[in-house]
Amino acid sequence: MRDLGVGFGYLVKGQKWVGRHGRWFGFGLLPGLVTLVLYAGALVGLGYGADDLAAWVTPFADDWSSPWLGIFRGTLTALVVAFGLFLAVITFTAVTLLVGQPFYESLSEEVDRSEGGEVPESGLPLWRELWISARDSLRILLRVAFYGVLLFACGFIPVIGQTVVPVIGFCVSGFFLAEELTSVAFQRRGVELKERLGMLRGRRMAVLGFGVPLTLAFLVPFVAVFLMPGAVAGATLMARELGGETGDDRDENFRENDHPGGNLPSSGGDQEVHHLPH
Repeated sequence: MRDLGVGFGYLVKGQKWVGRHGRWFGFGLLPGLVTLVLYAGALVGLGYGADDLAAWVTPFADDWSSPWLGIFRGTLTALVVAFGLFLAVITFTAVTLLVGQPFYESLSEEVDRSEGGEVPESGLPLWRELWISARDSLRILLRVAFYGVLLFACGFIPVIGQTVVPVIGFCVSGFFLAEELTSVAFQRRGVELKERLGMLRGRRMAVLGFGVPLTLAFLVPFVAVFLMPGAVAGATLMARELGGETGDDRDENFRENDHPGGNLPSSGGDQEVHHLPH
């Protein structure tokens, strides 16, 4: 259970990081705003058409007496809307990351740079990175769709469908949401999807501690947009830990130079100057 707190801690750290780096927060808002407009229109359309869709797929119930017809189709309408929200939460991140690939990759690199050590770069052209991101997102979407259909069917089970199934749904959403967000940092490190999933399953509780609260927050309009920059930053920090990376290398360099004259140039020698890119 301790790992749940660790995962949530990375979510908080990510939000604090962008809070201290306001320019990067504003930079990371742009892709989310574009995606939000598209999704808002789609969800409004689903909300207006869900009852008609429920009636269209259940013509066999047209002759049912009241109140059973209303209860059945009302439940089905609610499940359709819930399924649409379930997919929206997952695909919103994937689409936003795809739209904002250059934005979030730069943000993730800056997080790595601020933590010290090497700043991994994929070395791939942008079109290749977009292709890999889209391909992996499609693979994740197929997994999510499978779980979504399964949970949708289980939603008809009395009591369990209204209690246990939604909890499982949020856990599934949170896990794959965390996968999508960490993919920004992992892709720069050349970590393939299969290996990423293995690393995340190895720390499942930490991943859920990161992804489930974010999933719940993403259900509120506009919140997803404002949390996305910090979510990418927090996911980068978590990816560093999952990959066994820390800021120790930077600290060790400081300790090596922490002695009298250690930071002074030798007489007649060249002085090496280190600086962070702006």
